[in-house]
Amino acid sequence: MYQTKETKESLAANAMSVGEIASQSQLVVDAIESVIVGKPDTVRMAVLALLCNGHVLIEDIPGVGKTTLAKAIALSMHGEFRRLQFTPDLLPADVTGSSIYNQRTGDFEFRPGPVFGNVVLVDEINRATPKTQSALLEAMEERQVTVDGVTRPLPEPFFVLATQNTVEMTGTYALPEAQLDRFFARLSLGYPDRAAEASILERQQVDHPIDSMCAVVDLKTMLEMQRAVCEVFVHDTVRAYVVDLVRATRENNQLLIGASPRGALHLTRAAQAHAAMSASEFVRPDDVKAVATAILSHRVLPRADVRVRGATAEQVISRLLETVPAPIPAATAR
Repeated sequence: MYQTKETKESLAANAMSVGEIASQSQLVVDAIESVIVGKPDTVRMAVLALLCNGHVLIEDIPGVGKTTLAKAIALSMHGEFRRLQFTPDLLPADVTGSSIYNQRTGDFEFRPGPVFGNVVLVDEINRATPKTQSALLEAMEERQVTVDGVTRPLPEPFFVLATQNTVEMTGTYALPEAQLDRFFARLSLGYPDRAAEASILERQQVDHPIDSMCAVVDLKTMLEMQRAVCEVFVHDTVRAYVVDLVRATRENNQLLIGASPRGALHLTRAAQAHAAMSASEFVRPDDVKAVATAILSHRVLPRADVRVRGATAEQVISRLLETVPAPIPAATAR
C-alpha cells in the first residue's frame, strides 16, 4: 500500500525520539552481551543492522558463537527463530516452502519453509548450490517469497543472519556478487580474549545463559525503532561524503570492483542508526566512519595482485577513510 503525504507526516510525528532508540537498543545490546561475552563491537553492529532492517553475513571459524548470537537476537525481542542448515542437497523449496496435496480436502496447501521467521539463521550458506542460494534473494530484498505463482509476505521484522566458515572450503560454493550485495553488513566474532574465554567456561559450567534469557523489547517496538531510524537527519554534506567514499572505491586502483549504489544507501542508513544509538539527532562524519568498513568491505573486490600481497578489503576501506576528506562536524547539524 502506498503511503500518502499525510500518512508519512503522521508516522514521522509519532516516531520514537533518538533518546528512546538509544535506550531501547542498549537494552537489546545488554541482553545479547549477557550471552555473547567479550564481543561488544560485533554485538552492537548486529543490533545496528537489525535497526536498519538489514541482513548480516558472519564469516568466521567454527565454534565462536555465531548460532548463539542469532538465537540471542531473536530472544531479545521475543521473535520467532528459525534455522536453515545449508547443505549441497538442499533444494529451493526446502527454503521457501512448498504446496502439498491434501487428500482429505482435495486441495493443495502451502507449507511455509524455514524462511518464515523473524530471525532466520542460514548456517554455512556457502555449502548450498547457487540455485538454492538464490532462493534467498527475493526473501532478503523484497521480504516475500513466491511459490507456484503466489507471493506471500514474510513476518516483520525479518532478519537474516548467515554464516560461513573461512577455513573449510571443500564442498563450498562462492556466494554470487548479487547475494553478497544484499547483505547489509559483514561481521566477524573471532576468538575471545583470555579473560572472556575464562568467563565463558564459568558461565556455561552448569547450563547455558541463553536458557534464562528474556525479551527486553517486543516486535512492535522493534518495528517502531526501525521506522524512527529513517527519520534521523542527514545533512547534504554528509550525503556528499558518503557518495565520495563510495565513488572512491570504484576509482581505487587496488580494487577490481567498487561498492554499488545499494552500498551507498546502506552506508547512509547505518550512519543514521549509529547516530540514533548514540542519542544524536543528526548524522556526523564519525558515524559514517564508524560503520563504513562493515558496510562496504564485502561489496568491493581487491585485485588479484593486491590479495597476493596480503592486503584485505577492510584495509583498503580503512585507507580510503583516511584519504577522502570529511565535512566539518559543525556543518552537519540540522
